[in-house]
Amino acid sequence: MHAFSHSTTSTPTAVAVPPSLSLPVIETAFPRQLHPYWPRLQEKTRTWLLEKRLMPANKVEEYADGLCYTDLMAGYYIGAPEEVLQAIADYSAWFFVWDDRHDRDIVHGRPAAWRRLRFRLHTALDSPEDHLHHEDPLVAGFADSMVRLYSFLPETWNARFARHFHRVIEAYDREFHNRTEGVVPTVEEYLALRRLTFAHWIWTDLLEPSAGLELPDAVRKHPAYRRAALLSQEFAAWYNDLCSLPKEIAGDEVHNLGISLIKHEGMTLEAAIGEVRRRVEECISDFLVAENKALRFADDLDEGTVQGKELSAAVRACVCNMRNWFSTVYWFHHESGRYMVDSWDDRSTPPYVNNEAAGEK
Repeated sequence: MHAFSHSTTSTPTAVAVPPSLSLPVIETAFPRQLHPYWPRLQEKTRTWLLEKRLMPANKVEEYADGLCYTDLMAGYYIGAPEEVLQAIADYSAWFFVWDDRHDRDIVHGRPAAWRRLRFRLHTALDSPEDHLHHEDPLVAGFADSMVRLYSFLPETWNARFARHFHRVIEAYDREFHNRTEGVVPTVEEYLALRRLTFAHWIWTDLLEPSAGLELPDAVRKHPAYRRAALLSQEFAAWYNDLCSLPKEIAGDEVHNLGISLIKHEGMTLEAAIGEVRRRVEECISDFLVAENKALRFADDLDEGTVQGKELSAAVRACVCNMRNWFSTVYWFHHESGRYMVDSWDDRSTPPYVNNEAAGEK
């Protein structure tokens, strides 16, 4: 069982975190929370994966709960209406399946399949209703997610989300070519690419339907809000790099901050791990400063009107959930079967993926 079964509001004791990955400040200063809808969320997302044929039934049965995809989202979007959280959780599960398809298309040398999927996703993003019954389950599942996510806030939010995700799809294409050609990006190239492939602004956008309000550009782009949002996502991306380095070295990956440091900065593996960890810890300390500024900014938005009060409350909810991202990401990496490489029969082939020629029909 994973740690949520034992504790959702205090430091979990069910999972042993390796010393090299342990962050005591997260365990003590970032208490875990879990949306009360989580048990039903897990059940309904499992059912959705089956209905949309995104994972084979035997993989869903054996691995879906242990991958903890719903735990990750239920620990982040605290306070979200149930239908919003369900849509986000299903979309998140889809995102992981898409990431796995992308990986398998690279491993098995399927550039034509990837190219078709890439263009289909771009099209489905702009007109999801037209793709709900697409022959490729990954496209149909994506369209279903988009129809639901687009239903919560005004068209301006939808257009922004689509803009951001078009860029994510193109970033995945750059990753495809880098891996196919064996290109390890420089550190700066990697950091810029990682903000897209980790979908920093997608997860940040989804804070708004969770809070029930689209934030005006002047608020979203305010340095106090944007800095806190970026740091929460950078922490997640770099901590993921720290945890997934063995998996990605085994899988001949080229996209990991540690791998870029080794290739382009001449670091040893040990030194690269130390540098990634240093950046992760710096993200945490910088966020604590940024969080205070963002919360003061939220307070300043309440100038006595109903609109000001609502906006202030929404920004405060978003910032509080940025904080939740730290703990939910941290524990996800130690509970999810996605990172338990040592338990796999083949360290380069995750047991939960469909390793067949998906998308080649």
